[in-house]
Amino acid sequence: MIDQTTGDTALIILHILHMRHFPPRRIVCLTEETVESLYLLGEQDRIVSGYAVRPPRVRREKPRVSAFISADIPKILALEPDLVLAFSDLQADIVSDLVRAGVAIHVFNQRDVAGILAMIRTLGALVDAAERADQLAASYEARLARIASAPRPSAKPKVYFEEWDDPLISGIGWVSELIEIAGGEDILPKLRFQQAAKDRIISPDIVRAAAPDVILASWCGKKVVPDKIRKRPGWSEIPAVRNDRIVEIKSPLILQPGPAALTDGLDAIVKALWPALPGS
Repeated sequence: MIDQTTGDTALIILHILHMRHFPPRRIVCLTEETVESLYLLGEQDRIVSGYAVRPPRVRREKPRVSAFISADIPKILALEPDLVLAFSDLQADIVSDLVRAGVAIHVFNQRDVAGILAMIRTLGALVDAAERADQLAASYEARLARIASAPRPSAKPKVYFEEWDDPLISGIGWVSELIEIAGGEDILPKLRFQQAAKDRIISPDIVRAAAPDVILASWCGKKVVPDKIRKRPGWSEIPAVRNDRIVEIKSPLILQPGPAALTDGLDAIVKALWPALPGS
Protein backbone atom coordinates (compact mmCIF):
# COMPACT_ATOMS: atom_id res chain seq x y z
CA MET A 1 0.00 0.00 0.00
CA ILE A 2 1.14 3.55 -0.72
CA ASP A 3 0.33 6.86 0.91
CA GLN A 4 1.50 9.56 -1.50
CA THR A 5 3.58 11.84 0.74
CA THR A 6 0.56 13.10 2.74
CA GLY A 7 1.50 11.40 6.00
CA ASP A 8 -2.21 11.30 6.68
CA THR A 9 -2.95 8.37 9.01
CA ALA A 10 -6.68 8.74 8.47
CA LEU A 11 -6.17 8.28 4.74
CA ILE A 12 -4.25 5.07 5.33
CA ILE A 13 -6.98 3.75 7.64
CA LEU A 14 -9.65 4.57 5.07
CA HIS A 15 -7.54 2.82 2.44
CA ILE A 16 -7.32 -0.35 4.55
CA LEU A 17 -10.95 -0.43 5.59
CA HIS A 18 -12.19 -0.26 2.03
CA MET A 19 -10.90 -3.75 1.24
CA ARG A 20 -14.35 -5.17 1.93
CA HIS A 21 -13.74 -8.88 1.34
CA PHE A 22 -11.03 -11.44 1.87
CA PRO A 23 -10.11 -12.87 -0.41
CA PRO A 24 -10.98 -9.96 -2.68
CA ARG A 25 -13.77 -10.73 -5.14
CA ARG A 26 -13.25 -7.84 -7.57
CA ILE A 27 -9.65 -7.07 -8.60
CA VAL A 28 -8.43 -4.46 -11.07
CA CYS A 29 -4.94 -5.22 -12.43
CA LEU A 30 -3.01 -2.24 -13.79
CA THR A 31 -0.12 -4.32 -15.16
CA GLU A 32 0.29 -7.52 -17.13
CA GLU A 33 2.17 -9.73 -14.71
CA THR A 34 -0.52 -9.83 -12.05
CA VAL A 35 -3.15 -10.72 -14.66
CA GLU A 36 -1.10 -13.61 -16.02
CA SER A 37 -0.25 -14.80 -12.53
CA LEU A 38 -3.89 -14.83 -11.43
CA TYR A 39 -4.84 -16.85 -14.52
CA LEU A 40 -2.05 -19.32 -13.79
CA LEU A 41 -3.33 -19.65 -10.23
CA GLY A 42 -6.86 -20.32 -11.47
CA GLU A 43 -8.08 -17.11 -9.83
CA GLN A 44 -8.97 -15.20 -13.00
CA ASP A 45 -12.65 -14.90 -12.07
CA ARG A 46 -11.65 -12.33 -9.48
CA ILE A 47 -10.33 -9.99 -12.21
CA VAL A 48 -12.83 -7.33 -13.29
CA SER A 49 -10.34 -5.42 -15.43
CA GLY A 50 -6.86 -6.24 -16.65
CA TYR A 51 -4.14 -4.45 -18.57
CA ALA A 52 -2.67 -7.47 -20.36
CA VAL A 53 -2.18 -9.51 -23.52
CA ARG A 54 -1.37 -12.82 -21.79
CA PRO A 55 -3.05 -15.23 -21.85
CA PRO A 56 -4.62 -14.34 -25.22
CA ARG A 57 -8.14 -14.96 -23.91
CA VAL A 58 -7.80 -12.04 -21.49
CA ARG A 59 -8.52 -9.58 -24.30
CA ARG A 60 -11.93 -11.18 -24.79
CA GLU A 61 -12.73 -11.76 -21.16
CA LYS A 62 -11.57 -8.66 -19.29
CA PRO A 63 -12.23 -4.99 -20.08
CA ARG A 64 -9.30 -2.58 -19.96
CA VAL A 65 -9.64 0.69 -18.03
CA SER A 66 -6.02 1.80 -18.04
CA ALA A 67 -2.81 2.11 -19.98
CA PHE A 68 0.46 1.58 -18.16
CA ILE A 69 0.91 5.14 -16.88
CA SER A 70 -2.63 6.49 -17.28
CA ALA A 71 -6.03 5.27 -16.17
CA ASP A 72 -9.69 6.20 -16.31
CA ILE A 73 -10.26 6.65 -12.58
CA PRO A 74 -14.08 6.98 -12.80
CA LYS A 75 -14.25 3.71 -14.77
CA ILE A 76 -12.10 1.96 -12.18
CA LEU A 77 -14.31 3.23 -9.38
CA ALA A 78 -17.43 2.16 -11.28
CA LEU A 79 -16.12 -1.41 -11.19
CA GLU A 80 -16.24 -1.26 -7.38
CA PRO A 81 -12.95 -3.12 -6.87
CA ASP A 82 -12.08 -4.73 -3.56
CA LEU A 83 -8.43 -4.47 -4.55
CA VAL A 84 -6.31 -2.77 -7.21
CA LEU A 85 -2.90 -4.21 -8.10
CA ALA A 86 -0.29 -1.77 -9.40
CA PHE A 87 3.44 -1.63 -10.11
CA SER A 88 6.21 0.77 -9.14
CA ASP A 89 6.61 4.52 -8.98
CA LEU A 90 5.62 4.70 -12.65
CA GLN A 91 2.00 4.28 -11.54
CA ALA A 92 2.27 6.55 -8.50
CA ASP A 93 -0.11 9.17 -9.89
CA ILE A 94 -2.80 6.57 -10.59
CA VAL A 95 -2.27 5.04 -7.16
CA SER A 96 -2.50 8.44 -5.47
CA ASP A 97 -5.87 9.17 -7.07
CA LEU A 98 -7.25 5.77 -6.11
CA VAL A 99 -6.02 5.95 -2.53
CA ARG A 100 -7.70 9.33 -2.11
CA ALA A 101 -10.89 7.72 -3.40
CA GLY A 102 -10.64 5.09 -0.65
CA VAL A 103 -9.64 2.14 -2.83
CA ALA A 104 -7.50 -0.67 -1.41
CA ILE A 105 -4.26 -1.04 -3.36
CA HIS A 106 -1.22 -3.24 -3.34
CA VAL A 107 1.77 -1.87 -5.25
CA PHE A 108 4.45 -4.33 -6.31
CA ASN A 109 7.98 -3.19 -7.11
CA GLN A 110 9.89 -6.26 -8.29
CA ARG A 111 13.02 -5.52 -10.31
CA ASP A 112 14.86 -8.85 -10.27
CA VAL A 113 14.14 -12.57 -10.53
CA ALA A 114 13.84 -12.99 -6.76
CA GLY A 115 11.35 -10.14 -6.73
CA ILE A 116 9.27 -11.77 -9.46
CA LEU A 117 9.07 -15.00 -7.46
CA ALA A 118 8.16 -13.06 -4.32
CA MET A 119 5.45 -11.20 -6.26
CA ILE A 120 3.84 -14.51 -7.27
CA ARG A 121 3.87 -15.77 -3.68
CA THR A 122 2.55 -12.48 -2.29
CA LEU A 123 -0.21 -12.34 -4.87
CA GLY A 124 -1.19 -15.89 -3.97
CA ALA A 125 -1.46 -14.92 -0.32
CA LEU A 126 -3.63 -11.92 -1.21
CA VAL A 127 -6.18 -14.17 -2.95
CA ASP A 128 -5.98 -17.02 -0.43
CA ALA A 129 -4.10 -19.28 -2.84
CA ALA A 130 -0.74 -19.31 -1.07
CA GLU A 131 -0.07 -23.02 -1.55
CA ARG A 132 -0.72 -22.91 -5.30
CA ALA A 133 1.37 -19.76 -5.62
CA ASP A 134 4.27 -21.37 -3.80
CA GLN A 135 4.05 -24.39 -6.09
CA LEU A 136 4.04 -22.12 -9.16
CA ALA A 137 7.02 -20.12 -7.93
CA ALA A 138 8.88 -23.30 -7.00
CA SER A 139 8.30 -24.67 -10.52
CA TYR A 140 9.90 -21.54 -11.95
CA GLU A 141 12.84 -21.81 -9.56
CA ALA A 142 13.42 -25.38 -10.74
CA ARG A 143 13.10 -24.31 -14.37
CA LEU A 144 15.63 -21.51 -13.96
CA ALA A 145 18.08 -23.84 -12.22
CA ARG A 146 17.70 -26.43 -14.97
CA ILE A 147 18.36 -23.92 -17.74
CA ALA A 148 21.28 -22.34 -15.86
CA SER A 149 22.98 -25.72 -15.46
CA ALA A 150 22.46 -26.88 -19.06
CA PRO A 151 25.70 -27.64 -20.92
CA ARG A 152 26.70 -25.07 -23.56
CA PRO A 153 28.78 -25.83 -26.66
CA SER A 154 31.15 -22.86 -26.35
CA ALA A 155 32.23 -19.92 -24.21
CA LYS A 156 29.66 -17.47 -22.95
CA PRO A 157 28.68 -14.93 -25.61
CA LYS A 158 28.86 -11.31 -24.55
CA VAL A 159 25.38 -9.79 -24.68
CA TYR A 160 24.07 -6.24 -24.89
CA PHE A 161 20.37 -5.77 -24.11
CA GLU A 162 18.79 -2.56 -25.38
CA GLU A 163 15.58 -1.49 -23.68
CA TRP A 164 15.29 1.78 -25.62
CA ASP A 165 17.03 3.28 -28.62
CA ASP A 166 17.04 7.06 -28.08
CA PRO A 167 18.75 7.49 -25.72
CA LEU A 168 20.27 4.06 -25.38
CA ILE A 169 19.01 2.32 -22.25
CA SER A 170 20.38 -1.02 -21.08
CA GLY A 171 18.40 -3.90 -19.59
CA ILE A 172 16.76 -3.85 -16.17
CA GLY A 173 17.72 -6.23 -13.37
CA TRP A 174 15.69 -9.32 -14.19
CA VAL A 175 16.72 -9.12 -17.85
CA SER A 176 20.39 -9.05 -16.93
CA GLU A 177 19.92 -12.04 -14.63
CA LEU A 178 18.05 -14.00 -17.30
CA ILE A 179 20.86 -13.38 -19.77
CA GLU A 180 23.25 -15.04 -17.32
CA ILE A 181 20.84 -17.89 -16.63
CA ALA A 182 20.62 -18.45 -20.40
CA GLY A 183 24.41 -18.83 -20.56
CA GLY A 184 25.37 -15.34 -21.66
CA GLU A 185 27.50 -12.58 -20.18
CA ASP A 186 25.82 -9.21 -19.78
CA ILE A 187 28.29 -6.53 -20.89
CA LEU A 188 26.84 -4.06 -18.35
CA PRO A 189 26.13 -6.18 -15.26
CA LYS A 190 26.49 -3.36 -12.73
CA LEU A 191 23.64 -1.40 -14.30
CA ARG A 192 21.16 -4.14 -13.33
CA PHE A 193 21.02 -2.56 -9.89
CA GLN A 194 19.74 0.74 -11.30
CA GLN A 195 15.96 0.56 -11.05
CA ALA A 196 15.13 3.73 -12.99
CA ALA A 197 15.59 3.72 -16.75
CA LYS A 198 17.24 7.15 -16.60
CA ASP A 199 20.03 5.61 -14.54
CA ARG A 200 20.71 3.01 -17.23
CA ILE A 201 21.28 5.47 -20.06
CA ILE A 202 24.58 4.73 -21.81
CA SER A 203 26.64 6.13 -24.65
CA PRO A 204 27.04 4.24 -27.94
CA ASP A 205 30.79 4.21 -27.35
CA ILE A 206 30.37 2.00 -24.28
CA VAL A 207 28.64 -0.68 -26.35
CA ARG A 208 31.17 -0.37 -29.14
CA ALA A 209 34.05 -0.79 -26.71
CA ALA A 210 32.42 -3.82 -25.07
CA ALA A 211 32.07 -5.55 -28.47
CA PRO A 212 29.06 -7.76 -27.71
CA ASP A 213 28.60 -11.00 -29.63
CA VAL A 214 24.81 -10.70 -29.48
CA ILE A 215 22.52 -7.67 -29.32
CA LEU A 216 19.07 -8.27 -27.87
CA ALA A 217 16.59 -5.43 -28.27
CA SER A 218 13.13 -4.77 -26.89
CA TRP A 219 12.10 -1.16 -27.29
CA CYS A 220 9.25 -1.00 -24.74
CA GLY A 221 6.55 -1.95 -27.23
CA LYS A 222 8.02 -0.07 -30.22
CA LYS A 223 9.12 -2.22 -33.15
CA VAL A 224 12.85 -2.80 -33.23
CA VAL A 225 14.55 -1.74 -36.46
CA PRO A 226 17.83 -3.68 -36.75
CA ASP A 227 19.04 -1.48 -39.61
CA LYS A 228 19.03 1.54 -37.30
CA ILE A 229 21.30 -0.38 -34.95
CA ARG A 230 23.64 -1.43 -37.78
CA LYS A 231 24.00 2.14 -39.05
CA ARG A 232 25.10 3.68 -35.77
CA PRO A 233 28.53 5.29 -36.20
CA GLY A 234 31.32 2.86 -35.42
CA TRP A 235 29.02 -0.09 -34.77
CA SER A 236 29.74 -1.94 -38.01
CA GLU A 237 32.72 -3.70 -36.42
CA ILE A 238 30.84 -4.88 -33.33
CA PRO A 239 30.75 -8.70 -33.61
CA ALA A 240 26.97 -8.83 -33.15
CA VAL A 241 26.48 -6.40 -36.03
CA ARG A 242 29.14 -7.94 -38.24
CA ASN A 243 27.71 -11.43 -37.76
CA ASP A 244 24.06 -10.37 -37.99
CA ARG A 245 23.18 -11.36 -34.46
CA ILE A 246 20.71 -8.61 -33.63
CA VAL A 247 17.56 -10.17 -32.20
CA GLU A 248 14.29 -8.54 -31.18
CA ILE A 249 12.43 -9.96 -28.19
CA LYS A 250 8.86 -8.76 -27.93
CA SER A 251 8.28 -6.52 -24.92
CA PRO A 252 5.36 -8.52 -23.43
CA LEU A 253 7.72 -11.49 -23.17
CA ILE A 254 10.74 -9.89 -21.54
CA LEU A 255 9.85 -6.50 -20.07
CA GLN A 256 6.95 -7.80 -17.98
CA PRO A 257 8.36 -8.71 -14.54
CA GLY A 258 6.31 -11.86 -14.14
CA PRO A 259 5.74 -15.35 -15.53
CA ALA A 260 6.27 -14.34 -19.17
CA ALA A 261 9.86 -13.28 -18.54
CA LEU A 262 10.69 -16.52 -16.71
CA THR A 263 9.23 -18.69 -19.48
CA ASP A 264 8.86 -17.41 -23.04
CA GLY A 265 11.19 -14.47 -22.44
CA LEU A 266 13.99 -16.67 -21.12
CA ASP A 267 13.41 -19.18 -23.92
CA ALA A 268 13.78 -16.37 -26.47
CA ILE A 269 17.11 -15.37 -24.93
CA VAL A 270 18.35 -18.98 -25.00
CA LYS A 271 17.35 -19.27 -28.66
CA ALA A 272 19.15 -16.04 -29.55
CA LEU A 273 22.32 -17.01 -27.72
CA TRP A 274 22.44 -20.67 -28.77
CA PRO A 275 20.62 -20.98 -32.12
CA ALA A 276 22.30 -24.29 -33.00
CA LEU A 277 21.06 -26.12 -29.90
CA PRO A 278 18.15 -28.55 -30.27
CA GLY A 279 14.87 -26.82 -29.54
CA SER A 280 16.29 -23.37 -30.25
